[in-house]
Amino acid sequence: MTITYEWRGDFDNTAVNALHAAGFNHQASEVDWLAQVHRHSLGWVCARHEGDLVGFVNVAWDGGVHAFILDTVVAASYRRSGIGAGLVAEAVRQARIAKCEWLHVDFEDDLQSFYFDACGFQPTAAGLIAL
Repeated sequence: MTITYEWRGDFDNTAVNALHAAGFNHQASEVDWLAQVHRHSLGWVCARHEGDLVGFVNVAWDGGVHAFILDTVVAASYRRSGIGAGLVAEAVRQARIAKCEWLHVDFEDDLQSFYFDACGFQPTAAGLIAL
C-alpha cells in the first residue's frame, strides 16, 4: 500500500469533518478546516491512499518557536499501519524546517505508547485547566 504525505496539502472540509468525526467518535460537523488551518496553523499533513484522504494532523503554532500537534486522525480501516506515525514524522520535519524549537502534544493515556514509542516524544510536566 502506497501512502503519500503532503504538507499543507489541499483538502475538502467535508472529508476532514468525516475523518475527524469517525476518529474522535462524534457527529460530523461543518467546521471550516481550511479557514481554521490557514489562520492558526504552521501547517498540516494530509495522508492519502489512491487520492483518498486517510489521515490528517494539524500543526498549530504560536508564530514563534512553539508548535503543537492537534487532531491526529487516521481512517479506521488504515489504523495500525504506520500512517499516524508518518503524519507526525512529516509534522516534525516541517516544524524543524520552520525553525521551531519545541513541538508539543497532548493526548489521552491510551495514546502514550503511540506518541512516546512510535513518534519519539518525551514525557514532560505540564499543566491544564479544563474550561
